[in-house]
Amino acid sequence: MSRIGKKPIQIPKDMTITYVDKIITVKGKNGSIQNTVHESVDLKIDKDAITVIAKDQSRKNRAFQGMMRSIVNNMIIGVSKGFERTLEINGIGYRAEVNGNLLKLTLGYSHPIEFKLPDGINATIQKQNIIKLSGIDKQVVGQLCAEIRALRPPEPYKGKGVKYSDEYIQRKAGKTGTK
Repeated sequence: MSRIGKKPIQIPKDMTITYVDKIITVKGKNGSIQNTVHESVDLKIDKDAITVIAKDQSRKNRAFQGMMRSIVNNMIIGVSKGFERTLEINGIGYRAEVNGNLLKLTLGYSHPIEFKLPDGINATIQKQNIIKLSGIDKQVVGQLCAEIRALRPPEPYKGKGVKYSDEYIQRKAGKTGTK
């Protein structure tokens, strides 16, 4: 049984939600976001709550019920509070800077990497090695962080590279000389 899918989603007072032809649009103080609802589920919108209803109780449809509930809940959280992820850059000479919607990364390669930020994503740099990405869409923020981290993943010997701020890099011992 999908326990998450059955929970109703509370709607804050300062938010407008429209649901027409399997497309849900959520508008709040940070902006608006829309998404297509899967055909296995349907939404029931009351004045103060949204309930996700599965078409039938098959295992697949209950899984889609929980997934769509999480997606709609993240949409509501995104337009009211927003999402933020923090990346750290470790290494000598490694740094980042932002020019408009262009993120310029120096990660030890022979050339700097210019990374174009999508619309709705804001980046701020602290001390040249901490990148804070924020936006209203959780999936876009997480995917962008994963793409930036993939440019130079952290290595286990010195910890050089791009890592999430809450990520722990398990260190390895280097070579031991034979004597």
